Amino acid sequence: MPNTSPTPASPTLTPLSLAEALIAAPSVTPATGEVFDALDAALVEAGFTVERFLDGEAPDGPVENLLAIRRNGEGAHVAFAGHLDVVPPGEDWGSHPFVPTRRGELLYGRGAVDMKGSIASFVAAANVQRDLPGTISLIITGDEEGAATYGTPVLMQHMAARGIVPDLCLVGEPTSAHRLGDVVKIGRRGSVNMWITVDGVQGHVAYPHLADNPVPRLLRILTAIDEIVLDDGTEWFQPSNIEVTDIHVGNPSTNVIPAKATARISIRFNNQHSGESLTTLIRTIVEREAGGSLVAKISGEPFLTQPGPLSEMISAAIESVTGLAPELSTTGGTSDARFLCKLCPVVEFGLNNATMHKRDEAVAIDDLDKLALIYADFLRRVLTA
Repeated sequence: MPNTSPTPASPTLTPLSLAEALIAAPSVTPATGEVFDALDAALVEAGFTVERFLDGEAPDGPVENLLAIRRNGEGAHVAFAGHLDVVPPGEDWGSHPFVPTRRGELLYGRGAVDMKGSIASFVAAANVQRDLPGTISLIITGDEEGAATYGTPVLMQHMAARGIVPDLCLVGEPTSAHRLGDVVKIGRRGSVNMWITVDGVQGHVAYPHLADNPVPRLLRILTAIDEIVLDDGTEWFQPSNIEVTDIHVGNPSTNVIPAKATARISIRFNNQHSGESLTTLIRTIVEREAGGSLVAKISGEPFLTQPGPLSEMISAAIESVTGLAPELSTTGGTSDARFLCKLCPVVEFGLNNATMHKRDEAVAIDDLDKLALIYADFLRRVLTA
C-alpha cells in the first residue's frame, strides 16, 4: 500500500555515518554479506522496502544484489543505481583500507569515492525527502568492479519479473573531475576485448623450412590493425581507439621457432560502431593476414542520453548547491549505465574521482554533505515536476 503519511526523517542517518559504516565492511568484488547488511539497515530506517538476491556461481559469483523501493502515492519513479563492491585495496595505505579514518577534512577508506560515499549521500537525501510524491528506488549490485556477469543485468531481470520500470535513473559514479559538480556523464563509449591466436609449426631455428613461424604473421595482423582509423569522433563522443594490450609467445628457448603466438586488443568505441561490427572488422583482418582465430568479448555498447529534461534537472540541482554549471561529458570507462540505459534515460553524477582505485582513497567530508543536498534537490525537482 502507498505510504500516505511518511514517517519523520531519521536524524542519525547522515552521509558521513553511513559512508563510514559501508567502508567498514570489506567488499572486494564480488561483494556479499556484511556491506549489504549495513545498507539494508539504513534503507529500512529511511522508509524503504528492501529485497536482496544472491545470484550466480563461481568463478564470477555468487554476487549479492539489492533492490529497495519506497512508494508515496502516485507520481514519477526515480531510480538511483550504484555498487557496493570495490577493487582490491593493495598495500602501503596510511591507515587500514577498511577502517574508515578521518584525517583533517577527509574520510579515508576503500570505496570512499567509488562508490560507497555517493550511495551514503543518496540514502541520506532520500531520508530527508520523505514527503515527496511518487516512487524512489535503489538498484545496488555487488559486481560492478568485476565481471558484471551476475550483477546489474541479473538485477534488471528481477525488476522485469516484478514489472518495475523507472522513469529515469541516476547512477552515482564519481564523475566530478576537479571540483564536486563540474562533470555529469550523459553517455559512455562501448568496450570490446579481443584475443587473437595465430598457429604455426614448431621447429629448430636453423631449419626454418621445416617450421612455420607464427610471429611474423601476428605482427602483420597487428600492423594492419594499428593502421585503422575508426572515426574522428562525434558531437558528444571522442574518437574510437584500438589498443594492443598484450602480446604473448611464451617461448623459453632461443633456438626454437614457436608453435603459437597470441595477442589481445581492446577497443573503446563511440556510437558510430557496435561491438559486433568491430568484431567482424578485426576478424576479417585476422583471417586475411594469417588465417588466425579471434575470440571477442563485448563488455558494453555505447549509449547516449541526449541533453534534455534529465540532464537539465541534475545540472540545476548541482548549480543550486555549488554554483557550478556542470560540463556534460561521455568520457571515461564503462559503468553499469551501459545496462541501465535499456530501462530508461540515464545520467551519472557523483563525487570527485581523483583518488578512485588508488591507495589512500579519500573523500572530502564536506563533499558528502553537499552531494546529499544535490541529490535531495534533484529528487525534489523530479518528483514535483
